[in-house]
Amino acid sequence: MLGKARELFDLPLIVCVFILFTALEYSEAFTLVEDELLSYRQAFRHANGDQQAVKPLPNVRVIYTDEAFYDEYQAYPLRREDLGTLILRLKAMGAAVIGVDMLLDSPSAYGEDPGLAQAMASAGNVLLVSQAEFKEAAYQGMNYAIPAFTESANSGYSNISSNSELRETMVRLRVYPEVAEEDQQWPFSVEAVSQYLGVKPAIQEGQLTLGDSLAIQLDQFNDFYIDFPKLKPRFSGSGHLHLHEELGIYAGDILFVDEEELMDLAYEVDGNIILLGEVAEVAHDQFETPVGNIFGVNIIASQIDTLLKGGPLRSLPYIVECLIALVLMGTIIGLAILASPLLRNAASFAVLGIFVIAAFVAYIQAGWVVSMTYNLAAIVTAMVMTNVRHYLFERGQKAYIREAFGQYLSPAVVEDLVKDPEKLSLGGEEREMTAYFSDIAGFSSFSESMTPTELVNLLNEYLTAMCDVIIETGGTIDKFEGDAIIAFWGAPLPDPNHARQACFASLDMRDALGPLGEKWLAEGRPQVSVRMGLNTGPMVVGNMGSTQRVNYTIMGDAVNLASRLEGANKAFKSDLMISEATYLQCADEIDVRELDVIRVVGKDEPIRVYQLLNRKDQTTGALADMVDAYHRGLGAMRNREFESAAALFDQCLSLMPGDGPSAIQKARASSLLDADWDGVFTLTEKG
Repeated sequence: MLGKARELFDLPLIVCVFILFTALEYSEAFTLVEDELLSYRQAFRHANGDQQAVKPLPNVRVIYTDEAFYDEYQAYPLRREDLGTLILRLKAMGAAVIGVDMLLDSPSAYGEDPGLAQAMASAGNVLLVSQAEFKEAAYQGMNYAIPAFTESANSGYSNISSNSELRETMVRLRVYPEVAEEDQQWPFSVEAVSQYLGVKPAIQEGQLTLGDSLAIQLDQFNDFYIDFPKLKPRFSGSGHLHLHEELGIYAGDILFVDEEELMDLAYEVDGNIILLGEVAEVAHDQFETPVGNIFGVNIIASQIDTLLKGGPLRSLPYIVECLIALVLMGTIIGLAILASPLLRNAASFAVLGIFVIAAFVAYIQAGWVVSMTYNLAAIVTAMVMTNVRHYLFERGQKAYIREAFGQYLSPAVVEDLVKDPEKLSLGGEEREMTAYFSDIAGFSSFSESMTPTELVNLLNEYLTAMCDVIIETGGTIDKFEGDAIIAFWGAPLPDPNHARQACFASLDMRDALGPLGEKWLAEGRPQVSVRMGLNTGPMVVGNMGSTQRVNYTIMGDAVNLASRLEGANKAFKSDLMISEATYLQCADEIDVRELDVIRVVGKDEPIRVYQLLNRKDQTTGALADMVDAYHRGLGAMRNREFESAAALFDQCLSLMPGDGPSAIQKARASSLLDADWDGVFTLTEKG
């Protein structure tokens, strides 16, 4: 096949692409797309994962204020004295932790702060929101609630932002070790769980630990994935409930009732983490997440739920991600050498599909978050590069075939090779074919009578006429050596009738020489005669040569014999000699005259040779009578009846004056009267 030594320039590029995307994966350059894929995985996890594991825990409850609350309350926002009332009532109902998702960093204009501070101090389990301040990713300090409140309650920063600069999708919560080290502050959700369990948080060996029971894996940025729980569908069938709707309590049910009625709701509060927060549209506290738009307080509740479950969603260690990329890269490189675009691309897409399915299964069943975007981008980029390389190679291959064979093969054969270059063999293959050699008799003396320009013009005219016939009959022109033509039939496309086609082409070339010779004679040029030799047998055909230059050619003993037969015409004064091997393959389609059994120069084994006369049953008249007499004369010679043979050859000459083989055999018959002869005509010259 052409292209065994093709430059696989795409392979090192594929390696570079995978290295690049693996580096981009570490820096999370494509977070936007990765978060979108995470949304689909979370949806599949909710639908097909462990249903008990994806349900929200009952330990976290949201006390919410919404539009209906403020309509009933007839004011906005919630007054701090009423916030204090809510805190005291929730404490009385048995709340383990009361988290207030409201930034109270400025004093009240109505003098309500002392009462709220006293309520916080009385409850003793209040957690307030603070905000960590950063400038160019460097921690600057903490924005706390006013001192009156921070003295009465704990605080935790609620900073949560998207990992993508293009879209605000909340997927992970970042823990800032520098904030914990400098100000002993942790994210609000971490502080809530810490207070709930009565343990101190810490970061150890890439994990956020909360006592001995909880260890949440962090990624290279100290983030952990928020496992947004599966919520119940709405009765209307349009979407799902919000977390506060499923596990929340309307703030009015606590604030607007008598204290005796509170005990009816105590079972939902007792021993749980209670979050107080806004879910009113006017608060503008909604964020995009993998499960849709969610209010900020519900995101905090989901963070707490995730922490209490031990962080069920975990990033794969980066070294494992690198190993996955390495396996994918090796597989794609292995597929890149496949020549069939259909098989190559189908297999590559299958690898891509298997990777996607495996990533989804790992997420759904084990909570492992496999980075998909980077590997998918690397696979697709590698496929494009491989297809470009194959396209460029195939385009070059087609151009090479058209350039290399366009002048020597018929257009139909060339196009067939362009469609299926596999039919060409690099380095050669052995097959049975028919080789053709031709030469202009007396070319040296012939050329001396012409100027170089005249000679070139004559040769071009002659070679064009001969090559047209060769190409029309499905032959391949090997080369020109001056006036000599070397051609063959049976390659590059296999042809079971190669011997017949070669014989027919030789006859047509002989016939084409008639009008061409007459034209040259009319132009005052010498008479031209051409000797041709054909032999059929096993020979090697293919692209042979150096790395800089190759030639599609034939080699082998059968080829050499065809060359010898072309030269043997000189000994018989014949024009078109074929071997017995060629004759036997198409004996029913050609007329021949058996010339003799000869031994060519360089060969000990004798062969029977024939003069090709015409297509089958087209030899008539005097020529047919002469051939009959010639065959009888040849039989007489082999019976050592030399006088009878000479007479028969003389009869041939009377029928066809000037017949070269008859004249040669008549002279031989006369010379063999007293000779010791083995029945073989041994040639002493190549021709």
